[in-house]
Amino acid sequence: MLKKHLIPLTVILGLLLMANVFAYKLPTEVENLKKDNYTNVKKETEEPVFSIAQLEFAEETLPVGDAKVTQKMKRTLASFSYGNLQTNRLHLKAAKWFPIVEPILAAYGIPNDFKYLPLVESGLRGGVSPKGAAGYWQFMPSTARMYGLKVNKKVDERYHLKKSTIAAAKYIKELYGIFDSWTLVAAAYNVGDGHMRRQINRQNQDNYFKMKLNRETGAYVYKLISMKEILENPSRNGYKNQEALIAYKPVEENTTTVE
Repeated sequence: MLKKHLIPLTVILGLLLMANVFAYKLPTEVENLKKDNYTNVKKETEEPVFSIAQLEFAEETLPVGDAKVTQKMKRTLASFSYGNLQTNRLHLKAAKWFPIVEPILAAYGIPNDFKYLPLVESGLRGGVSPKGAAGYWQFMPSTARMYGLKVNKKVDERYHLKKSTIAAAKYIKELYGIFDSWTLVAAAYNVGDGHMRRQINRQNQDNYFKMKLNRETGAYVYKLISMKEILENPSRNGYKNQEALIAYKPVEENTTTVE
């Protein structure tokens, strides 16, 4: 009878002893787990080292391993640094224009990166081009009228930011239907869709970065990428007192002309 009671008692004592052992080890294992998780999170949030390969326009990247493209991108980006450009006006214009431009581009399905186009087109130089292009998006009079803008002796809606952006969005969307590439669309906006199509057929090439184009158009997308870089990462490009302009901010309907 005594043996029968001793066996269960021995089993119970053994279980209690094992429980104490696991209870003793558990805090150490939890501490290790927390430490590992903290280390992993810290590694994941470390800022990556900047490289030219990170730059892109509308999610279209530079060709990997192309030394000529890389050098051209470096030269163009350097020309946009504060040491060379030495202007904060671009940041002020961007802060004023983007809240109006961004929602319109989004409504037409145009990548947000095209908001940099009017800064390159008119923000750097302004005025009227030798060929007659004018306004925020540098429309020719005939093209402006084609996309719904009034251009006459009394009214020139190329200087109305909202209306001209709507016209530009329609034009850009139409260009994408032709070229199916946002970098080619940007280049075609600069040089004209007819000329761009002829160059694609003549060169049998539809990668913007590998095409031989005139000096202005051949540098155009590089300028857009550089503009994007200095506005999104001003401090590493020498603009010490500027905030990064990245976020899309919807705004209320605004029908007034922006000067």
